[in-house]
Amino acid sequence: MRLVMNEPVERMERPYARRWWALLVLCLSLLIIVMANTALTVAAPDMTRDLGLSSADLQWVIDGYTVPYAALMLLLGAIGDKYSRRGALILGLVVFGGGAVFGNLADSSATVIAARAVMGVGAALIMPATLSLLAATFPRAERVKAITLWTATAGLAIAAGPVVAGALLRDHGWASTFLINVPVAVVAIVGALVLVPPSKAGHHDRIDYVGGLLSVLWIAALVYMIIEGPHFGWGVKAVTAAVVAGVGLIAFVLWELRHPRPVLDVRRFANRRFAGSNLAVALFFLAVFGAFYYLTQHLQFVLGYDALETGVRMLPLAGAVFVGSALTGYLTPRVGMRWTVGAGMVAGTVALALLTRVDAGSTYGDFVPSLVVLGLAIGLALSPCTDAIMGAFPESELGVGGAVNDTSLELGGSLGIAILGSLLATSYDDHLTSATKGSGLPADALATAQDSVGAGYAVAQAIGEKAQSLAAKAAGVTDPQQAAQLKQQASSLAAGAHRMADAVGASFSDAVAHTSLIGAVILGIGTVVVAVLLPGRETVPSAGEAEETPAEADERVEESPAEADEKAEEISTEAAEKAEEAPTEELAENTAK
Repeated sequence: MRLVMNEPVERMERPYARRWWALLVLCLSLLIIVMANTALTVAAPDMTRDLGLSSADLQWVIDGYTVPYAALMLLLGAIGDKYSRRGALILGLVVFGGGAVFGNLADSSATVIAARAVMGVGAALIMPATLSLLAATFPRAERVKAITLWTATAGLAIAAGPVVAGALLRDHGWASTFLINVPVAVVAIVGALVLVPPSKAGHHDRIDYVGGLLSVLWIAALVYMIIEGPHFGWGVKAVTAAVVAGVGLIAFVLWELRHPRPVLDVRRFANRRFAGSNLAVALFFLAVFGAFYYLTQHLQFVLGYDALETGVRMLPLAGAVFVGSALTGYLTPRVGMRWTVGAGMVAGTVALALLTRVDAGSTYGDFVPSLVVLGLAIGLALSPCTDAIMGAFPESELGVGGAVNDTSLELGGSLGIAILGSLLATSYDDHLTSATKGSGLPADALATAQDSVGAGYAVAQAIGEKAQSLAAKAAGVTDPQQAAQLKQQASSLAAGAHRMADAVGASFSDAVAHTSLIGAVILGIGTVVVAVLLPGRETVPSAGEAEETPAEADERVEESPAEADEKAEEISTEAAEKAEEAPTEELAENTAK
């Protein structure tokens, strides 16, 4: 057996024998790029303390990964299709691992942000390659099952990131959360060479680099606007990004409509199944990433769990994702995609609605039902949507198909953190202002506490430490009257610290409930729109008809005039050749007689 797998999957006469082992490598690659984001949520407090990060610095440490990741996927997916999907995967793992090493050595906010950006470029190569290689390697009969496992891995990574980061942070610094990616990337590179067959598109057309660069422009500007506006205000930067995103999108659509071989045929969005699936993915990750953003904060700051304990308590979500994904394989063929995806989105809406009951007295047990229902919802909705999106593309554009799916995912996640995170901050600010009214808290201390729930508890802790200092000072004073005054001041400050901590916890809990209500409304409205867009139960094709995929049907119906003329010419040529051969065949038959 050869050490490196060199036979292209396109030349295999039978399904690749080790395809399930190849899927394991693809899922491992997916795991680390999703965990790179979720692990950072629990490492952020240590990083903030060690590097002295401002709130703006921390925001860009998180989103420095997201901007290149979302912006580059479409162009890099097309390049992977043309030259080598496995090559794109391996190169992405090398870049991702290099960025992780850079992050481990970083000693300032600028270097950490740069390292995260490098990792984002690697992720933009990896993510579409995993889906395109999956679709190319598995026969159509098994593709749904493989995509289900791929989706379940993404759900597992959402919960596993905090667990791994929490375990590392108990004995190591935040830099270890970067370095852990390196051995995993090395294993994935070796596995890709040994187990994943090479694959690329059958055609040799030139890549639409103009369309690809326009996609990079408008997606990067849109993500930047989503991050900048809600968090830092709608100043010149955010407004400029909004204008660039709008103009870039219009230019992209017009260019793609006129180009004979566009990097993305935007006409596909006229297909209700395709448009509905992309909308469902975006809305789902808006809800999931938004909820994950404030749930981890609530578990850490309000309920007082450390990083590892927080990660462990998110595991019910991961387990429920596997159950939901397994159910899709049973439900979708029987009731149709609309009902399966609709059930998942309704369940997601219910999960967010359950969080509206959160208050200052809520315990972890009050969050478990929401985590379980949300996990089931992810599994139910995402697998059919991903399969539908990938099925809308021909074999030559699988990398682009994966990029479209993943771009919808990333845009949804960015919107979720931006919109729900901004609503959370505003609601927390308002509730804390009301709760501390008349408390005599200095204006600068209140402004600090309003910045975030972590800052609020830090202010309460500082007041408590001042109370302890006064109490210790009182114990060393010999004058009874002065000692009594100091003790009274210490007692008053201690009570104030408790009231401040209670106000911060109650304000954040109320903000979680209010934000969850808005999230449930958004996802609920989206559920209705997606249900209208998605087709009903589809008839099962006969054995002969089963060979045509949705992508092939779309191509047949929506082919351009140039392609139609080309096919007509091919048919005419074949007919002429048969006409010339017919007399020869007839003469041969007469001679034989």
